[in-house]
Amino acid sequence: MSIADLRKDYSRASLTETDVLPHPVDQFAKWFDEALAAQVPEANAMTLATVNAEGRPSARIVLIKEFDRRGFTWFTNYASRKGNELAQRPHAALLFYWIELERQVRIEGRVERISAAESDAYFHSRPLPSRIGALASQQSRSVADRTVLEAQVAAAEEQYGDHPPRPEHWGGYRLVPDYLEFWQGRPSRLHDRIVYRLQPDGSWQRERLQP
Repeated sequence: MSIADLRKDYSRASLTETDVLPHPVDQFAKWFDEALAAQVPEANAMTLATVNAEGRPSARIVLIKEFDRRGFTWFTNYASRKGNELAQRPHAALLFYWIELERQVRIEGRVERISAAESDAYFHSRPLPSRIGALASQQSRSVADRTVLEAQVAAAEEQYGDHPPRPEHWGGYRLVPDYLEFWQGRPSRLHDRIVYRLQPDGSWQRERLQP
């Protein structure tokens, strides 16, 4: 079978303008809870897309750790490639893909760092090996081989023991959305797409897009 012949018809559900909630974050919470209830593997995994100063895009999978009406939060190394790109261009796009439910959610907006207190609270809730790893790894920089990385981890363990501090180069980002799209797969590629756009007065405008 050729790649061109690979296809699946989607028929699990539908999405109408009357199905969705007035606020897009409430709608996201509803779908997220349904993904958890359906035991979608790593329902909190999302694609994060950024661009550099020249407009060159890059994307990777990260894990969302919090969301509310302020926005969508994840944690990373501020000196990583994505951190450097966000410093140059503080806008990004997120994509959740829950294939078991035949659903996608696209989110776009500006990105800001969360407060040091918020980053501290999350950092100290993480398992000890993850905290040590955040201190030891110079994310996105080249390394000769894995033994060098393991040596950095061992050095951090020796230096900090069971009480590693949050490094200044590590913390949270929050994407403050101005666009959300809820996509429900439908037969014959006639998918349902409901979009929310933030208006100047702070309200959200909803509309259907053609598939």
